[in-house]
Amino acid sequence: VTKFCNEKNHNRDAPNMQNKMCNFRSTEEVILSDSVDNNTAPMQSRPPSPIISVVRKSGRVICLVLDVSGSMGGGRILRQRQAATLFLQQIIEDLSYVGIVTFTSSASILENLVQINSDADRQRLVNSLPTSAGGGTNICAGLHKGFEVLRKDNSNTEGDEIVFLTDGESQITCTNEVANSGSIVHTIALGPVPHQALQEMAKMSGGKYFSAADSLDSNALLDAFASLTASDGDPTQQTIQLESSGKKIDVNGWFNGTVSVDRTVGNDTSFLVLYDISPPEITIKDPSGKEYNEGDCTPDTTLKSLTLNIPGTAKRGDWTYSIFNTRTQTQSLTMTVTSRASSADVAPVMVKAHMSQQSSDGSKPMVVFAEVSQKGLPVTMANVTATIVSSDGDETELQLEDDGAAADVFKHDGIYSKYFTNIKSGKFTLKVKVKDQGGQDKPAIRRHSRAFYIPGYVVDGKVEPNPPKPPINEDDLHVDVGSFTRTVTGESFTVSLPPGVSPPNYPPNKITDLSAKLEEDKVIFTWTAPGADLDQGTAKAYEIRMAEDLDVIRNNFSYAHPINTSSIKPQQAGSVEQYAFTPDNGTIQNGTTLYFAIRAEDIDSMVSDISNIAQVAKFVPFIPPPPPPPVKPTGKPPAPSSGGSDRQHELTAADVLLTTMDSVVETLDRIQTSDAYG
Repeated sequence: VTKFCNEKNHNRDAPNMQNKMCNFRSTEEVILSDSVDNNTAPMQSRPPSPIISVVRKSGRVICLVLDVSGSMGGGRILRQRQAATLFLQQIIEDLSYVGIVTFTSSASILENLVQINSDADRQRLVNSLPTSAGGGTNICAGLHKGFEVLRKDNSNTEGDEIVFLTDGESQITCTNEVANSGSIVHTIALGPVPHQALQEMAKMSGGKYFSAADSLDSNALLDAFASLTASDGDPTQQTIQLESSGKKIDVNGWFNGTVSVDRTVGNDTSFLVLYDISPPEITIKDPSGKEYNEGDCTPDTTLKSLTLNIPGTAKRGDWTYSIFNTRTQTQSLTMTVTSRASSADVAPVMVKAHMSQQSSDGSKPMVVFAEVSQKGLPVTMANVTATIVSSDGDETELQLEDDGAAADVFKHDGIYSKYFTNIKSGKFTLKVKVKDQGGQDKPAIRRHSRAFYIPGYVVDGKVEPNPPKPPINEDDLHVDVGSFTRTVTGESFTVSLPPGVSPPNYPPNKITDLSAKLEEDKVIFTWTAPGADLDQGTAKAYEIRMAEDLDVIRNNFSYAHPINTSSIKPQQAGSVEQYAFTPDNGTIQNGTTLYFAIRAEDIDSMVSDISNIAQVAKFVPFIPPPPPPPVKPTGKPPAPSSGGSDRQHELTAADVLLTTMDSVVETLDRIQTSDAYG
């Protein structure tokens, strides 16, 4: 690439994704309008060539830096031990090196780097986890000691990791050391008022940031540690979280659920139950009906946990669990299910979740994304639900879609999305659950081409047809992996509205999938309904306009001819809308191309952006009259023609075909300056 198209030379008539997704803007216009470099003067000379270093990562080296100050006493130190135990026993990969540091006003090394070669190594680290708390908080002391442990293997911290957990605030003067260390610092903020610098440290070092509530039933702390798998590792060697749920259960109450084990996972499957007060009764049933109960679990009264490890490869299918609270008072219960790939030859279905922004001032809408894939190929038709919880406990549940409408860019690309509109100041956690739909979730074995099909093109006034568009069979695009469940936690995010500014009120989302089809002289429109606030709720009305000039509908929508839409009652966001329109005069002239666009309005009279532009073209080819009937023979020889030929002139099928094709060419020549052939 030597240059970008600009406003002067960009082809706005080309039917491509650039025009569709960027509102017919050139690449230069997009960069200048959306980039942080918008008002920056361009460089006057070419920058120096970059220096590229190729580094091979040797192995995972990680240090847990854990807060044991006085504020971590009681339930918090227990939650920390429960989550760190899950990480050490189930999440961290074999052959990794792990150290443990604790800090109060000063810091101590509990374990120097230990390589994980066996279950005994894992248990040694678990036994070293802190059990008591007391003293002040010095975040930098903990970080300094963590870096000291990381240097034990090769005298540097480049590429190593720190998992830093704290619930407090203290003066932080070591951010430069974090930035210069070359290490990756994951930060976990426990409680409602963690230091803001924790998110900044994670961002500057390429780490992850999580905030976790104190309550057990949120399971947020376990989820944070479960998310710390090696991002660049072999997925067949990583632990995958199938289920993570928690509830407050009343006296004699039940906590039930279903976990699907698909053909891509099943090894090292573990069911972990945590309780608040006393052990509950547990029944876990495999797909064949075999039952396990609390007697089959490994109890740990100090951790208040029960663990069921399934030997070998867990049976494929639906596993059910039922947990009964035998206490005479309400208690919190959680269920966490983890597993690994069933075979090194079969990549497991993986899920990644994130927000479009890790911090927001409310001026720009936020989008939730979840990517569901198997070995890089998209998994389609999944049921994907995101749960966002604010620091004050307010919970928002969103059904993510992969339908190519509203926040979702491309249909069936395995990336599910939804706008998040419940914006207010605070910290938020993100959890995404992916479930099957009767076993219909399928990973695509190849992607659709995103290029628009063009039936033909014109060269020197002559139509050159393209090959016919190949038919697409959806069944050929998928391979069934069976029913499955996955649970992942995305990074936490923050919202800080300016002082005195109310939460934003958003208009309906832009309609991006308007289509138009011509049936005789009737135009049939189809689109996905937007909401009142982006893609949530119900809009109040639609405005559809049309023009024979593309520039009018694109640049002067309000001047285009309006279509009467008073009879349309908008449906709930995400519904399929359809509307039929017939011109006032009842006919559309042959050779006419019409362009259409739509926008929605909500109850507060806020209007959406103008939609994509749909079009129809009416083309009825000229059909010559049938040839005259042949002259019946009279028994006399025919008279010679004026040209001297003795052959009778009869119109053959080839003559008719040539005449028709000439008419087609002439008509296409007349309309080819428009940007559509169909």
